[in-house]
Order: sequence, then structure tokens, then C-alpha cells
Amino acid sequence: MTQLAVAIAVLVAVLLLAIVFLNRLNTRISKRERENRRTTTRMSTVMSTSLDGVIVCDADGRILEFSPAAEGISGHAESEVLGRDIGAVIVPDHMRDAHDAGMERMRGKGEKRIVGKGRVKLEAKHRDGRIFPVELAIQSATTDQGEIFIAFLRDISQRVAAEAELVAARDKALASEKLKTDFLSTMSHEIRTPLNGLLGNLNLLRDTDLDAQQDRHVGYMETSGRLLMSHLSDVLDITRYDAGKLNTRSEPVNVTALLQDIIDNQKGTASKNETSLTLNWIGEKMDWVQSDHDRLQHVMINLIGNAVKFTRRGKVAVTIENIGTPEAAELSVKIADTGPGMTEELAKHVFDDFVTGNTAYDRDVGGTGLGLSIAKRFVHALGGDIGVESVLDEGSTFWVTIPVDAAKVPQTEATPDLGETHHRPLNILVVEDNEINRIVVGEMLHAEGHHVVEAHDGRQGVDASKTQFFDLILMDISMPVMDGRAATRAIRQETGASQHTKIYALTTNAMLEEQQKFLADGMDGILTKPIARDALRDLLRNTAEGTSMPMISQDHSAETRQALGEDAFAKLLSRFVTEVQELQTWLGTEEAQDYLEIAGRAHKVAGSAAVFGATPLRETLKSIENAAKAGDNAAINAGIAQFGAIWTQTKTELK
Repeated sequence: MTQLAVAIAVLVAVLLLAIVFLNRLNTRISKRERENRRTTTRMSTVMSTSLDGVIVCDADGRILEFSPAAEGISGHAESEVLGRDIGAVIVPDHMRDAHDAGMERMRGKGEKRIVGKGRVKLEAKHRDGRIFPVELAIQSATTDQGEIFIAFLRDISQRVAAEAELVAARDKALASEKLKTDFLSTMSHEIRTPLNGLLGNLNLLRDTDLDAQQDRHVGYMETSGRLLMSHLSDVLDITRYDAGKLNTRSEPVNVTALLQDIIDNQKGTASKNETSLTLNWIGEKMDWVQSDHDRLQHVMINLIGNAVKFTRRGKVAVTIENIGTPEAAELSVKIADTGPGMTEELAKHVFDDFVTGNTAYDRDVGGTGLGLSIAKRFVHALGGDIGVESVLDEGSTFWVTIPVDAAKVPQTEATPDLGETHHRPLNILVVEDNEINRIVVGEMLHAEGHHVVEAHDGRQGVDASKTQFFDLILMDISMPVMDGRAATRAIRQETGASQHTKIYALTTNAMLEEQQKFLADGMDGILTKPIARDALRDLLRNTAEGTSMPMISQDHSAETRQALGEDAFAKLLSRFVTEVQELQTWLGTEEAQDYLEIAGRAHKVAGSAAVFGATPLRETLKSIENAAKAGDNAAINAGIAQFGAIWTQTKTELK
């Protein structure tokens, strides 16, 4: 009984322990179940409230879970898609092959190209069949049932549409900007072309006998024409800057001399207004700097000119100072006046476009209101800053700061005395479709003693350049049939008599990027309309100096004439001219194919040229002979083209 009692006691103890253990285990299980239920509830809540669609798939791509957001995005109900292949549900038909290949690759090799790579932009298929843009992110997880994939799907149709609208708006704005630039470029040509005719004819009118009254009226018209040209240039400068096409250059500029010239030019107006005008350096002088002379001059003329115009019985003081260091110089120019000053509100907007001030400020003077806005653009283009400090009824101080580099004093060349310089008449081709401009340019050239040939379009210009040598070609840009750029390229590519003649553009297009294109086409320089007579004379002088090498040695020719006698010399000269012209004609035919024959004929005529002292012609023929002996066809063609041009000049001097 004792043993039985002990056994029962032990059994009761074991049962009590089992009860305690089972109770604790049950508590843990209950807690875990509650946690699982909470987790499941949270996950269900997250999936049901998530704005992004959540799709859970197994390794075979079968859908295990499909959130309400996924239902809204795809148009499918969860009950319709559970157990189905995800590719058949949301992948567009044109992407199915790539999707299936990716799934197969992932199952076979475990290669995951999208999983865990963040959001990617793709297309998805709606239940109604339409295709729409989505962002997709996929993550993987391992469960008791194996690996699963969780896809987060976001419909970005509205965002893509908004982006497309922004792109369209940007493209429209850019197109509008380009249209504005093109319009102003065209208007530049259309306005400058008649203006060129007007100012050119006024220039020619100056060369006639005018009485005092007529001369005064011509002066008024010239002033008005140049003022119109200035306004046109102002508008174009604003357009270039706003389009990011305002170019600047770096050149040595004597800033002291530049300012002093402006001061000297304004002293007449200052004296009329009973105003003193002074220029002073503060600190050590720094005369020569690297900057853009024309832009800097434009800014200073505007600022100093305004100060002088608006100041009556007062003073205008211009000061300049280097506020930087010798290694990093920065010029500070201040223009202080005792004029009417400005209100604080006007001072804030004085650099805006078309601001001309209030009634008190502009009662006695006019203007377009573009001067200061252009000055601001120029200063910013030079990397500087501009501003104003003003007190009403006391005066204003405009200031400009520009970073510069010190420059060495450039070496100047002596300018020839044009009044005593006489060059031989030039043979000039003028290619211009506007009749008035042709007449104006032609009259200017005739007045300088030159011979002019006219062409009405680019094609006529190319044809004329093939058969006749010209010392200079003046080429308009905008023309019918063939424009000036195409004509220039054709002249340079073809082996005509004027292939290597200097070609200068006659253009109303003052935009630097366009002028660079002209030079790239083969032009040698640019004359901007309206053509200034001084600029034209400089070009003619330089051209004459560049082509002034004599084709005939007169001393050698005189010795030959004396040795042979006048009659024999005349007969020999006639035969020489015939030989050269026959060679020129033969070289232009298809018969001129045998290199040995070309070399022989060129050698023969080169000997005759030496008799008459036609050294350039002889050297050209010798180059053709050597090229033929070497079998160099390109050199032969180049020599033949040069031969035609030199023979034209030689024949003129022989006559």
C-alpha cells in the first residue's frame, strides 16, 4: 500500500507538472495565434489600403494573392485571377515572350534581372485590353511552400500624361522661340535690305553737287536711317541674348582711351546742358585689358550718354578703379550725375525692357527704353554686374563691375595714306538679287574706278565665275534659284576661273553664328548691310594689294621688244597669245587625257611665256607639266584652274 501510495503521488505530481506544462504551452500557442492573427490583419489592412497594387505569386508565376488596389488598377477581381498565370493577367501581348523567357531563366538558373532592382517603368494590360504605363517593383521571399514573389504595381498614366504635356509645352515654347528668332532674322534681312538701298543712295548723293539746304536734308535722312538701324540692332541683340546666342570676344582694349573717346564725344552735349564731364582713375592705372571692345563701348556710351542727357547745369563724374588684384583684376566703373534722380520703384525696374522712366525723368528726352536693358545683358555676357543707386531730385550713380585680364599693348601697323594710294582697277563680280542694292554697290565700285559684272542670283554668279577671272566676288546671301552659301560652295568645288577668288558676303544677317557658317562655306569675309563706304574701300585696297603682283615683267618684255624689233615682236606676241588660248581650249576637252602630251604642251607654252616675261604664267604651266609627269590628276586639275585665272590677268596686262 505504501508503494502504491508513492506511485500514486508520483503520478499525481507528473500529472500536475504535465498540466502546468500544457497550460504554459497552450498560453504560448494562443499568444502566437493572436500575433499571427494580428500580423495577418495588419498585412490584410496594408494590402487593402495600399495605393499600389500588391500581387503575390509562386515560383511558377501563379497568383496567390491579389490586393484590392491591384483589382482597381488591372480591372480584374481577385476571385477571377487566383491560381492563374500572372503573365496572362497583366502582361501585354507584345511582352509575353520576354516575360515567359524571364520566368524560365529564373526557374532554371536562378537569374533575377528585375527582382530586388527597385522600380522599373513598364507597360501593363487592363482587363478591357488597353495598355497603360506602370511602375513595377518585385521582391522575393522564402516560405514553407517555397519561394514566392511580391510585385508592387503602380499606375502612372496620369504622371506620364502630365510629363507628356510638359514635354509638349516645352517643345512648343522652344518652337516658338525658334520661330521668333527666325522671324527676327528674316525681318533683319527684309528691313536692312531697303535700308541699305536708302543709305547707299544717300551716300552716293553726297558725291554730287549739293547746295547747303540739300546737304542739310541729306544729313537729316542719314541720321534717321542710322537711328532706325540702331533700333533694329537693339531688338536683335535682345533676341540673341535671350536665346543664348549673344557671343562675346576677348581682345586687347585700352579702357582708358575707350572711355576718354566717349567723354570727348559727349562734351558737346554736356556743354549745351551746362554740365561738367570728367574722367578719373582711382588707384593704379590699368589701361590695357582683355575684353570685348564693342560690347564694353556700347555699355559705356549708353550709361555716360544717359547721364549727360538727363543732367542740366550739374556735373557728371566717371571714375574707374581696379577693385580686384593684379592676378584677378576686376574693373569698377561708376557714372555719377547730379540729374533728376529716380524713385526707388523706378530704380528697381530701370534695367527692364521698354522702361523709359516717369514723366519727370523723360520729359525732355525720348528713347525706346531698351538701352539700359541691353547694357545689362551685355554686362552679364561679359561676366560682370550692373546696378544703380539713386535719390530723387539729387542724382544717380550707375556702376558696372567686369572681371578682366591684363593685356599686353598690341603692336600697331602704320596705316597707308589712302588719299595717295592708287591701285589698278579690279574686276569684281556682284551677285545680288535686289536691283537697288546692285545699283548702289555698282555705283560705289564704279566711283572707285573698278569694273563690275552683275549676276542676279547665285546660279548666274557660279556660271560667271567658271568662265571669267574676278579679283573679288561680292555675294548676297538670300537669293532665289540658288542662295549665296550654296553658290559659294559650288564656286569652291568647281574648277572654274575664279575658284580661288576672295568671296565676301553682302548680308543683313548680323548674327555671329550665321556669319561663322558663311565662313565655313568658303567665304573670306563679311560686309554687313548697309555697306559703309570706308569698309568697302578697305576691302578694295586689301584686295588690290593682295593681287597687285604683275603678271608681266615689263623690263624683260622691253628687252625682248628691243632685240626683235617692233614688227617681229608683235608677230611673236600674237602667235604666243594664240598658243596659250589653244592650250587652254585643249585642256578643257576630253582629248586632254594623255599625261605625256599634257606635259609636252605645257612645257612648250611655258618656254614662250618666259620670252615675254610672263613669270606667273610660266610657273603655273611648269606646275602642270610636273604634275602630268607624276601622273597626279588632282594636281593637274588644280593647275589648270589656276592657269585660266592667271592667263586672264596676263592677257589684260599684255594688251
